[in-house]
This record gives sequence, structure tokens and C-alpha cells, in this order.
Amino acid sequence: MPPHDDLRTIDGDVYVSPRYLARSTTTGDPALAPLLDLGWDLQYDDLGNVYVHAPDRKVRLGYLPEGEDDGLWRINAYTDPFGPPTWGACFNDSSPTEFVRAFTTALAEAYEHGPDAYLAAPDPGRTDRDPFLAVAPLINRGWEVEHPRWGVFAVQSADGLAGLEFTTGHLDPEAELTTRDARWQLWAGTSLDRPAWYATASTDTPVALLKAVTECVSDPAPLPRWRQDTHSYVEGLAQLTPTLPPSPPAPTPLDIQRAASRGPAVLPAPSVPRWSTTSRPALPGPRR
Repeated sequence: MPPHDDLRTIDGDVYVSPRYLARSTTTGDPALAPLLDLGWDLQYDDLGNVYVHAPDRKVRLGYLPEGEDDGLWRINAYTDPFGPPTWGACFNDSSPTEFVRAFTTALAEAYEHGPDAYLAAPDPGRTDRDPFLAVAPLINRGWEVEHPRWGVFAVQSADGLAGLEFTTGHLDPEAELTTRDARWQLWAGTSLDRPAWYATASTDTPVALLKAVTECVSDPAPLPRWRQDTHSYVEGLAQLTPTLPPSPPAPTPLDIQRAASRGPAVLPAPSVPRWSTTSRPALPGPRR
């Protein structure tokens, strides 16, 4: 169990490992929180889509459960708030929410440092903007370099169920923002053509934001999920373990009869249970 988890606040009854097979949670609130904590403007439309705007209107996030495609999360940044996006990132509707939160947390930190941070395009000539920095966390955790086709550099997890692709050469700027034909594509599943989930980022997406996601994706700690919400895909490929150890079995009538025949048990003083103000609070029950 991850050491930072509080048993009273774990949102789930099983852990999913590897974490990139966990898929999305049922709420986007955790990924919105880093931006809302900065005072960004929150708006809704009549369909229930959510829009978050930076104070200077140069960064915009859309949480689009009623969008035109499966791009649930779309984040764009602008040099000119009335011009085309300078960069854009997309997480589809099955992407684990924790990975989106990693991106928005890094975006919030970059925004605090100003345009030189949140509009910092990758630059191989600068050590702090080298695109390899986004790939390094994966390689450092055992992902392997692949060359799936001409013009594409890729790394893949050891089990082959997740990968990151970086496409070289010229790309259509508009297509990068509206399709999967983007500079960066991160995915999990048995097939890149039909991934369990995917995320894309356009050419000028800051390396620090990408690195935050790859750090999170490759973290060996599992992610909590509710057992009834796990998909059949996850059940077949991921390892599911309870968030809490199973309770001891209830005594059977035969156990009670045997205990009664032996007479009352005398427990040593230190083992007599007592209520106190330091007793652990009751754990929450199932969500549904």
C-alpha cells in the first residue's frame, strides 16, 4: 500500500497495478483543483461541460463530458488570447484522472512563474527544455526504447501495455490540436489503434508539463479504484489488491460452543480492548 494513503480517505476498495491500467475515475474535480486554487474562472454550459480560464485568458481548460469526441480534457495555451493556440494537450475520457492532475499541477506551477514558463517550447539546445527530459522518467523506470516506424521515436513499458511516441518532422498544427496526429502521444492497452486510454500534446507543449505526466504514469505505486467500477479490460491485465486486509472470519456456532465448554477466558490486562478518544474513526462504506 502506498505510504501516503490515509485509510480514511482512500477513494476505492482495490488497488490497480500497474497504475496505467487503472483508467479514469468518475469525477474530474481532483484535476481541476490545482487551477481553481489559483482563482481561475470556472464556467459551465447548458450541457454540463466545464470551462476554466486563467485570469489573463492565455490558458484555457475544457472538461467536456458532452463534447463532440472522446477528448474529455482539452488544455490550450495562447501567446495572443485572440489567436490560435500556441500549444494544446488532450486526455481522452478513459485517461486516469491522476495523470491529468499531474499535468494541471505542473501547469499551475508554471503559470505562477509567468509566460516564460507556461509558454516555454521544447528546445534541444537548452538543458531545462530538452525534450528528452520528458522521456527520462520512463527510461529510468525500465521502459524500453522502440522504433515502431519511420519518423517515430518511442518507449514502451516492460509489459508492452503502455507507450510514449514522439513524432519527428513537420506536423499540421491544426491536426495536432484536434486529432491524435500530435507530436506526443501517450497510451496504454494492447493496441495503439484502439488504446484503453490515450493523451496527446502538440509540438510546443512545455517539457515540464510532459515530464510531470510521465513521472506520474511510471510511478510504481498502484492507484485506488472502486472494484465495481473496474472494467473487464483491467480485470484481465491488471493486478487488483484490496486496499485493506480482509477482516477475520466470524466465529461459527461450533467455535462458540467450544469456547463456552472451556469456560470464560482471562485476558492479560494489556490486551483488554478499551474505547478511547484515540480510537481509529470508522472507515467509510461503499460509495454506492
